[in-house]
Amino acid sequence: MFELDLRSRKPIYEQLVEKLKELIINEVLKPDEQLPSVRTLAQQLTINPNTIQKAYRELESQGYIYSVKGRGSFVNPSSHIQNAEKIMKVKEELTKLLSEALYLGITAEDLKEMIAEIEASVGGNQADD
Repeated sequence: MFELDLRSRKPIYEQLVEKLKELIINEVLKPDEQLPSVRTLAQQLTINPNTIQKAYRELESQGYIYSVKGRGSFVNPSSHIQNAEKIMKVKEELTKLLSEALYLGITAEDLKEMIAEIEASVGGNQADD
């Protein structure tokens, strides 16, 4: 499914959350698609099942997945619906990061290029709405 960097300073569960978010956002994992079981994924990635469970809990709290008792975890179809509160939080975080980037000397043009690259890699068809 994907690889994790075991040497990274970033905790494994955070890497797992990011990778799964990326797969959901890029629609590699479709709405209502079942995620691998905790045990199966732990064996595939050779990591502790508690780490997988923690990542799944985090994704569920963020609204990317939902769990059905006794059946497993599934991609939340409503994760594609724009959530005003989440958008507001992202805008706040971006404002802080962009302010810091400008302060450190990154030009507005460099930032625009970065945004264009990110938009191209994610798909970029969101602006047509």
